[in-house]
Amino acid sequence: MTNFPLSRSEIETISEEFETASPPEIISWAVETFHPNLVMSSSFQTHSIPLLHMVRQAHPQIRVCFLETGFHFWETLIFREKLERIWGLNIVDLRPNDTWSVFLRRFGRNLPQEDPDLCCYIRKVQPMKIALQDAQAWITGIRREQTDNRAKAKILELKKDGVLRIAPLLNWRKADLWAYIQKHDLPQHPLPLERYPSIGCKPCTRPIRPGEDDRAGRWDAKGKTECGLHTEMFDRPAITPSDVTFTKK
Repeated sequence: MTNFPLSRSEIETISEEFETASPPEIISWAVETFHPNLVMSSSFQTHSIPLLHMVRQAHPQIRVCFLETGFHFWETLIFREKLERIWGLNIVDLRPNDTWSVFLRRFGRNLPQEDPDLCCYIRKVQPMKIALQDAQAWITGIRREQTDNRAKAKILELKKDGVLRIAPLLNWRKADLWAYIQKHDLPQHPLPLERYPSIGCKPCTRPIRPGEDDRAGRWDAKGKTECGLHTEMFDRPAITPSDVTFTKK
């Protein structure tokens, strides 16, 4: 979008200042600065609920983007519907671009196992990029403790497409999330939390084993720890089915 309200140097300065700010303070600033050109994304896991709760308090009708991949656990979809109803959320379901429809009919069921990066691009990265075309800023729930890639993130990051990614919970740890959930008596995802602390699509998520990291059950044995929304994949030029060579095994 045009008429972006901040320069790159201003973004860097504010991001540094936000290192000591609370998540509600960051969210309030985002609403005041960017609404109505502001969206958030949510996976509707239990650890996503504090951010949803805070954003709803700041502005109840902010668009909440949910990546409807077609592979979610039923428990996730039911939980999403429950929160939409009881909290009155303004949820926008994002699905793969129509240009991929023929490709997905032919290869879609095989993608999670045979090319998980391409699967995530088609079902998550490209739909999110398209949804952000009419936005200036995007609130996300990533935290530094989650992955090595996220440990390097900044609270405010201007993406190559000109959208500002805002991460209010970047400095929060798991204990902070649980303290907030308990303080506000927030709903929890129905899957057993001790076995599924991080939940993605069903084909690529397994219950973790004792002693494993919370995200160990994601993309097991695939050499992959991120879907691509928060990696260099998000900044790559768009691709179409004609750019892909894929042979069904």
